[in-house]
Amino acid sequence: MKTPLAVAGINFEEASFKNFENIGGYDMYARANIFNEYLDFLDERGHLNYRMEAVSGCGPEMEVLIPGKSKPQTMVGLVSNDYLGFTQHPKVKAAVIEAVQQYGTGAGASPAIGGHFSFHQRLEEKIAQFFKRDSAILYTTGYTANSATFQCLLQKEDIAILDMAVHASVFEGCQLTNVKRFPHNNLEMLELVLKQTKGKYRNRMVIIDGVYSQDGDLAPLDKILELTKSYGAYLAIDDAHGTGVIGKTGRGVLELYDLFDQVDLITGTFSKTFAHLGGYIVGNPELIRFLKFQSRQHLFSATSSPAAAGIIKAIELLDEEPHWQSQLWGNIDYFKKGLLELGFDVGATQSAIIPVKIGDPKKTGEAGRLLLEYGVYSNPIIYPAVSKNDARIRMSLMATHTREQLDKTLNAFADVDRKMGIVNKS
Repeated sequence: MKTPLAVAGINFEEASFKNFENIGGYDMYARANIFNEYLDFLDERGHLNYRMEAVSGCGPEMEVLIPGKSKPQTMVGLVSNDYLGFTQHPKVKAAVIEAVQQYGTGAGASPAIGGHFSFHQRLEEKIAQFFKRDSAILYTTGYTANSATFQCLLQKEDIAILDMAVHASVFEGCQLTNVKRFPHNNLEMLELVLKQTKGKYRNRMVIIDGVYSQDGDLAPLDKILELTKSYGAYLAIDDAHGTGVIGKTGRGVLELYDLFDQVDLITGTFSKTFAHLGGYIVGNPELIRFLKFQSRQHLFSATSSPAAAGIIKAIELLDEEPHWQSQLWGNIDYFKKGLLELGFDVGATQSAIIPVKIGDPKKTGEAGRLLLEYGVYSNPIIYPAVSKNDARIRMSLMATHTREQLDKTLNAFADVDRKMGIVNKS
């Protein structure tokens, strides 16, 4: 039986996941049932290419179980933020194996009461030194690093001033404080908010990304820092997508502008360039020590497993084997040039995140389906992850992608355009 086109007044043809967050008058089971009908609706059209099961590790090529197929399909993988390919690096794997053999498979406790091991201590020191600072705190995920830290530091007497495009974890972390948003990278509006809020709050913290996760564009960090400090506010930067990619030695947007010691908080994740899982905050020693005993998610969560020792080797590899970053940028430049020559809109990306902007969400879903048929595994991104008319195919490039794989993807996009008319020919 085919899924209906509308339930509870929600038109499935026009809906997004946002419509199902809180359907008025329905309890949690009814809401879940309605949402499942919507998922079935997407699945019947081949537009539910989320949570697909991969049977190989993340990499430039992946074995994926595609809905409707009986066996895994070999796909060009453009969905992993493993920018330098370090999840498969033999030295990183060896470091993980050695640590597990020495310490076992788990930490068994939270950091305050027995779960802080020597590899955690070395990792804190290593990531702080990487950013030319003295102190760092570890969290079990990059998401938690943001949500937990801002919950701890910003209370009802304070205000967070957020670029509208910051990560969802930042918005969650600011639920206990006052919030003002400014349009993405709009310095005039940022200054207006700083003027309006001056003298009205105990702490004012501007929070930005270094590289933005959907468009791949960069924050004008120098100008934002100058504005923030001139109005007596603090500045935090999440450079999860810039680390390993941007800057001469991969130290991100901070290195690009040489402002390591000027930013109050540096946040990031180990799940991208550093090839594992976890998050970190780097900052003032007293502030970091405060977080270690006051940030509840850190204090009451079990620490990362001994496999986190592989992160230490990944950090070292950025300096020991700089050719990976050079190889990544060769791929970025080649692929971006190819898409532009085909007429696609890749926006203002300056990083390893390459969007192909389509606009219409239904067209984007269909493009994602066709790309899967061509053997290209990418991410269709629609509202609320982006604005309603800014749907796109989002791709992450890796240093380990081959030119053959990139050419296969470019050819697939050319064929998709011939079928769907994505590129505006006028």
